[in-house]
Amino acid sequence: MAHEQICTRVEPLDDSLPSLKKYIRVRKTSQAGYVEFDFAIDDPELFVELILPKVAFDAFCKNNNVIAMNAEQEAIVDQSIEKWRYGNDTIVGQTLNNKSK
Repeated sequence: MAHEQICTRVEPLDDSLPSLKKYIRVRKTSQAGYVEFDFAIDDPELFVELILPKVAFDAFCKNNNVIAMNAEQEAIVDQSIEKWRYGNDTIVGQTLNNKSK
């Protein structure tokens, strides 16, 4: 199978649906040629973690017209992850909050 056939563009069923922004954030690339990344639709804080070969990743990005998250969006996502991971009412959460003050 040719690399171009890995991802095919699917046309929307209903043109009245809004065109939502799609975001990516590359987390890691491996020496084996894989890209680990976050993919979000409309809200960068709500994402899934995906891993694709580089060629499939490039096709995925092109087919979805993705936007790379900017530094501000990445910081918001990181803060959200920390909040959910440690919470505000845990020892680790309180320690992290005290360090940031």
